[in-house]
Amino acid sequence: MTRKLNQPLGGNEMPRFGGPATMMRLPSQDTAEGLDACFVGIPMDIGTSNRPGTRLGPRQIRDESRMIRPYNMATGAAPFDSLQVADIGDVPINTFDLKKSVAIIAQHYRGILGHGAIPLTLGGDHTLTWPILRAMKERHGPVALIHVDAHSDTNEHMFGEAEAHGCPFRRAWEEGCLLNDKVFQIGLRGTGYSPQDFDWGRDKGWTVYPAEACWYKSMTPLMAEIRARIGDAPVYLTYDIDSLDPAFAPGTGTVEVGGLTTIQGLEIIRGCAGLNLIGADLVEVSPPYDLAGNTAVIAANFLYEMLCALPGVKRMA
Repeated sequence: MTRKLNQPLGGNEMPRFGGPATMMRLPSQDTAEGLDACFVGIPMDIGTSNRPGTRLGPRQIRDESRMIRPYNMATGAAPFDSLQVADIGDVPINTFDLKKSVAIIAQHYRGILGHGAIPLTLGGDHTLTWPILRAMKERHGPVALIHVDAHSDTNEHMFGEAEAHGCPFRRAWEEGCLLNDKVFQIGLRGTGYSPQDFDWGRDKGWTVYPAEACWYKSMTPLMAEIRARIGDAPVYLTYDIDSLDPAFAPGTGTVEVGGLTTIQGLEIIRGCAGLNLIGADLVEVSPPYDLAGNTAVIAANFLYEMLCALPGVKRMA
């Protein structure tokens, strides 16, 4: 018997400004049981080092997702004709203890992965990717990584602490979560503490594409190269909204000039189609600095594009 797949609530059934406050106004459920993919929020900003507010990101991203329709007119992707998808709510972090929150996140994602669902995460500060990668390693072994960001997030410590949004990929490397020859960092830029700030990953075998190498270019050829190098390895996509130029996405805590465009962001995410994508996140949306809501609108659309890039999604003629 053909299973009935969840659908976003359409604008002709309920005005776009009404309905459930879920991602794309999808049905909600408490766990990932029975799902192929799920949207999950991590409302956290206790790992931030500059402007706060990312704890409000998941709620605002969900709200700004209400205009997204089910079919991708550019790529032909029809995710809701292909996968069972729902919004499973938020991870109940401990907002007073970042170390405990790291453990809570990892345990929560063990449950999601135990149901066989692919998580698409609404952040939340970038600390959250480390415990997700910990759970991914336990399920899949070390994974390839596509990391889109203004910052390398490979600090040894921040204010003497190992848990912070500037440290997740050093921690993930230390725990053996990553396939070093299949780690790609895209969009790094800005000032640093030394000329070698972006070389830590390079020294581990990672490939770094600074923002200046992306200026005035389509990302489509780059993504073809990355797909060829990753092959069929399991890959995780982590997208920090501050990878975009603040002209597009001002609502974040650590803005840097000279960033990617929204078109380049779409090319990167759409370029992940065909990979063995086992999860993705969109982090660092800070609504208090997003006065027109544009940053959250972009984040919601990028998360939809991540859904469209997942394995098993049909593409219409």
